[in-house]
Amino acid sequence: MNEWLMDMGRFVVQTSILTLLVVVAVIVITRIKSEASERVRLRVEELNARHEYRRRRLALAATEPNARKRLVKAFRRDDKSRTRAGRKQAGEPRGTVWVLDFVGDLKATGVGRFAEEISAVTAAASDGDEVVIRLESAGGLVHGYGLAAAQVDRLREAGLSTTICVDKVAASGGYLMACAADHLRAAPFAVLGSIGVVAQLPNVHRLLKRHDVDIELHTAGEYKRTLTVFGENTEEGREKFQSDLEHIHDLFKQHVTERRPTLDIEAVATGEVWYGRDALEKGLVDALGTSEAYLMARMEEARVVSVRLEARHPLGKRLGMAVREGVEGGVERLLERLDASRWEKR
Repeated sequence: MNEWLMDMGRFVVQTSILTLLVVVAVIVITRIKSEASERVRLRVEELNARHEYRRRRLALAATEPNARKRLVKAFRRDDKSRTRAGRKQAGEPRGTVWVLDFVGDLKATGVGRFAEEISAVTAAASDGDEVVIRLESAGGLVHGYGLAAAQVDRLREAGLSTTICVDKVAASGGYLMACAADHLRAAPFAVLGSIGVVAQLPNVHRLLKRHDVDIELHTAGEYKRTLTVFGENTEEGREKFQSDLEHIHDLFKQHVTERRPTLDIEAVATGEVWYGRDALEKGLVDALGTSEAYLMARMEEARVVSVRLEARHPLGKRLGMAVREGVEGGVERLLERLDASRWEKR
């Protein structure tokens, strides 16, 4: 009898292990198949709920132990009343504030992701919704930031109210993007402006000539190459290069003027930068304040939703992260339950 029970136990264990291996294999195969078709994922988070969760956690931590049970019950009553109110007001429209983030580098490499996020928001947004862009960029290549600015213009063309918040910097190409907003806010010491164009390149012609190295440059078209790194530059080439810079600067000023017509463009298009308070006096921004303060104020009257496209990690890394997050989440939930039970007993 004992041997039979031992054999049965081994059979059950082996069967469970085999089943587990099959399940894991199915999950891995499914993930591998979807790996090639989906390289990014859309992360959506309601910031109202996150803020409320943190507020309650801090309120509990700051409450005397003997009063925590009453506070927990008060939270539950609030949740029930909000649920009932939500059902009664289900037919009433409540606006949504969609939050996007753009942190730019020299080449504006995030513009592709940014464009897809805007496409998703414009497809889902309703009349009366607002889009808030938290922007941080010191500028970069003209064509990269020209494209990024055109993406911001898409929101206006879609009829969506647009607010851009600058906490640190929106200069040069960054300001090219920022000025397209219906409302532009900046932190008191954020850096804005730099409405200008700059280009530089080294020239090693004399060094090569000193070592008897010849460089042959062949072009078709009078201005196919104006300045060169290796060849001997001419005054005509320098003049043409400067003329091109001036033309780009004129396009920059025209872009800003069309979007902020009350701005004295000649007074600010000097390539200088200004901090938030000075930028407000110059008319470069509409108000002072941080993005966090603005979003907190908007939470009082609307749903605030963060939208972000994220690159998918390799399968092995994702599985490792899932295991780690699962363990950490389990431990955190266990601690929360222990805390809740302790508060209820008091």
